[in-house]
Amino acid sequence: MVDAPDPEERHHLLAAIDAFDQHVDARLERLRGNPVADSVFSAATTLGDFSLIWHLVGGLRGLTSEDRAQEAFELTALLGAESLLVNQGVKRLFGRTRPTERGDERYQVRRPSTSSFPSGHASSGFFAATILTSMSGRKWAPVWFGLATIVALSRPYVRIHHASDVVVGAAFGVALGKIAVAGRNRARAIVG
Repeated sequence: MVDAPDPEERHHLLAAIDAFDQHVDARLERLRGNPVADSVFSAATTLGDFSLIWHLVGGLRGLTSEDRAQEAFELTALLGAESLLVNQGVKRLFGRTRPTERGDERYQVRRPSTSSFPSGHASSGFFAATILTSMSGRKWAPVWFGLATIVALSRPYVRIHHASDVVVGAAFGVALGKIAVAGRNRARAIVG
């Protein structure tokens, strides 16, 4: 059985997380107001809503062959399951307050209805990147993980998430993605 951290250890941990979040926010502030960065991160955060970018990627891949069309359906189903688990499960356990209620006023973002921790955009992005890499091969990994990173970074950029939410969301997404890939491979082996 694991003992809960004592109050002093908990205080130090929370202080370290807060310092990390503030450090990243200060770094991002140097970019905010740059027209290119603003455009990229604003678009990325919007495309990350409801995993739209990942559904579009799956759909576009699905237009190229019957096998990829089947993979697009699988990706959509897996993203739905991941979203339910993260947004209706894990986030409810933590209930962390967002850095701002509506994001930085310089950017128009959808007002989230869930808590801040972990980032659903980061989780779904890295989840999708892990699955898409298994579907398309390792040579595509930089593309999928690059897109996931941009979507994930867009969340603290528009101040709708803390940086630590994104780090944990990304790790959670990769872990869930590996579980999904293993399950998908097992199911394919059984079906033949």
